[in-house]
Amino acid sequence: MKKLFFPIAFLFQLFGLVNIYAQNKQDFSALAKEAEQSLKKGIAFMQTLDIEGGYVYHYSLDGKEKWGEGKTDDRTVEVQPPGTPAVGMSFLSAYRITKNKDFLKAAEEAANALMMGQNELGGWDHKIYFDRPKGNVVSFDDDQTQSAISFLMALDQEIDNSELTKTIEKALDMMLESQLDNGGWPHQYPWQGNYHDYATFNDKGINDCIRVMIEADSYYRKEEYRKSLQKVSRFLMISQLPPPQPGWAQQYNEFLQPAWARAFEPPSVCPLVTLNNINSLFDLYLHTGKGELLEPIPDAIRWLKESRLPNGKWGRFMEIGTNKPLYYDRGRIRVESVEQLSLERSTGYGYENDIKDALDKAENRYLQVTDQIEEAPKPTPANVVNQLADNVQEIIKRQDDLGRWIVSQDRFRKEVPGTWNGEYRIEDRISSAVFNHNVDVLCRFLKAYKSL
Repeated sequence: MKKLFFPIAFLFQLFGLVNIYAQNKQDFSALAKEAEQSLKKGIAFMQTLDIEGGYVYHYSLDGKEKWGEGKTDDRTVEVQPPGTPAVGMSFLSAYRITKNKDFLKAAEEAANALMMGQNELGGWDHKIYFDRPKGNVVSFDDDQTQSAISFLMALDQEIDNSELTKTIEKALDMMLESQLDNGGWPHQYPWQGNYHDYATFNDKGINDCIRVMIEADSYYRKEEYRKSLQKVSRFLMISQLPPPQPGWAQQYNEFLQPAWARAFEPPSVCPLVTLNNINSLFDLYLHTGKGELLEPIPDAIRWLKESRLPNGKWGRFMEIGTNKPLYYDRGRIRVESVEQLSLERSTGYGYENDIKDALDKAENRYLQVTDQIEEAPKPTPANVVNQLADNVQEIIKRQDDLGRWIVSQDRFRKEVPGTWNGEYRIEDRISSAVFNHNVDVLCRFLKAYKSL
């Protein structure tokens, strides 16, 4: 047998590294215990707000007032993030890190709410109304149906529940059935005879469907899921618009033409949609290994760089042919700038976005996967623990004795009859989005700490 010899210097180096890691773990052991306690308190409090296991976006401090998209009631929960699926995923993430069975039970209760709210078609609309008949519309807007399926599939990896399995199978069958012949997904399903039938990238509709099908193929390895991904891959390739504007539109009609949706959403080339599609092409490439999926990316990145506005942002809609930003009010009334829009439009819709950091990240991702630059080294657990420690301490500090993270002096639209008049309410509230964010930070810290 060959003897192995290690230089003395290397052994000292290795011993020193082990000592550093051990010291790091010892240094943060108290904080890790506090982080687990914070999760327990936060999740226990959040469960006091549930409605049949489901959640909305915001709560008054006494829990009596509730808001989703507008004010809601005690028999309604939200499917759209940061509502029920997102909160359920927070519970599940906490369970995976700590193995605390109470967290798993909380996740199962959130799943039960979604299972009760699944409609006959196999999907979900914006909300679940527990005191009304189920609707007959599946919404792919704003990660509604998609986030529900993602969460349920993730939970399915942890528990054995026949009803959960049936719910997932029905949802995935619906995903296959609703996929358009061209490979995209509509804004809503089933066919309505209007813009809801169009293949829709707006609010990441198709991108979130791609994520779901990649997850389904990873979990269950069925041929029909692979074929679905092949169809949508082709759709991404053929829906890219030609030079000199090689981006993507928000929605496409049955002739694969950019089309109107709502009266303020014109056919156009859309920077944010283009950036989202670049990232979906990366995801599909990494999942399938098909190199042709990278081919549309360089031209799209070039166009995005050329389309930056003088104020440093990017328009939501760029006019086909001129590459000028488009601003439309209701009634398809075109104006020249954000300042000329009505109050409702200027405050309720992102006509301009800053995507510079995300674009830089996408370009670096392309250069890395094509071996043009070296991939940045992944942070070690010790790096992550050190980077997150201050955030974790702040999260623990801001949690009160009841386990709440209170959003102090939250500013939100005041509910008024008819068109909103510009008035705001300002008061302390509980936010599901803040809860989800804090649980995510605590879980990432604990995962890194346990890896030391």
